[in-house]
Amino acid sequence: MGQESGISAAAPVEGFVADGYDKVLEAFQRLVHDGRETGAGVSVWRDGREVVRLNGGWADAARHRAWRTDTLVQPYSLSKAFVTLAALVAVRDGALTLDEPIAGYWPAYGVRGKEHTTLRQVLTHRAGQPRFPDEAAGLDLLDDAGLRESLVQAAPEYAPGTSLGEHALTYGHLVDGILRAGAGTTLGELFNGVIRPALGLDAWFGVPDDALERVADLEYADPEWPRRLHAAPWLQIPDGTLDVERANSRAWRQAVFGAVNLHTTATAMARFFSRLIEADGPVRALLGPELHAELLASQVTDVDEVFGTRITWTLGFVRDRGKIAKGGIGGSAAWWSLKHHHGCAYVTRRLDDHSRAAEIAAALGDDLSVVGED
Repeated sequence: MGQESGISAAAPVEGFVADGYDKVLEAFQRLVHDGRETGAGVSVWRDGREVVRLNGGWADAARHRAWRTDTLVQPYSLSKAFVTLAALVAVRDGALTLDEPIAGYWPAYGVRGKEHTTLRQVLTHRAGQPRFPDEAAGLDLLDDAGLRESLVQAAPEYAPGTSLGEHALTYGHLVDGILRAGAGTTLGELFNGVIRPALGLDAWFGVPDDALERVADLEYADPEWPRRLHAAPWLQIPDGTLDVERANSRAWRQAVFGAVNLHTTATAMARFFSRLIEADGPVRALLGPELHAELLASQVTDVDEVFGTRITWTLGFVRDRGKIAKGGIGGSAAWWSLKHHHGCAYVTRRLDDHSRAAEIAAALGDDLSVVGED
């Protein structure tokens, strides 16, 4: 790739870019200099090597901690890709199946029109439970058992398999309930005990004590941002998922809310996506060739009511001709470029739309359309 160019530690942005990636540096510097970004990381991996690593702004609201390569941040729905992996590991082990009714191992769930719901329908956001029911409105954000039970008792909004809408907050609780019933384990245990070490990820569901000092504080770009979102109707129950004071609490960071609260770094996400499709890569080694193919294959194309546009879902990712990707509300995104063969990640603590990640993608020649709920 040629000699890497360093960036002055005195500059608002620090890190490095390899030859040929100067446009990425220029785009990121503009975001920081213009105040559109107050804390973020960018990473690009190609051919087994990190060719871009950029850190900009601050990790804390008080502007005392500079953003570092090891800064952890919550990327919201980017978390869902790793919930999917947990479910597929249980399928790999024979504890679950993709196409048999969930009720076969979680009988309590199989009521009120959910008798034939399958794990594949859950993983492709067609299970008919894209949000928690009204009956869950009084539950605390961290009441895992109560929120799972609300999904058990609720009727689906539409017959499973007949419509599409990202299960914005419910995805992790559904998979966690399935894992508890069918595999005798939890989402947190399976991710942190099996997936994270197998893939070498600097990522956590439930940040350990010794990593808490690395976590970035979330902040709004505009206090009105949560109310302007297309996805707002799907994010209202339970109260507090977009409350930055709650999100910045130790209790939240050490909890497991699978749909949104993985905490990770840009480097970890870009490296993961850079090896996502490899025939001899760690994801295929983890899942086996058949489930790896299932993970990446297009499963359903339709108008996603939460996104508000027509998209194609795999098991856990959004896919089009140019990329395999996943984004999160607030602006974080990661993707594998099918065109340019690099893995990329933009993670941010400043909650806004995806225009910042899109500008980084454009500097790489990628199109980041439709990666998350704006």
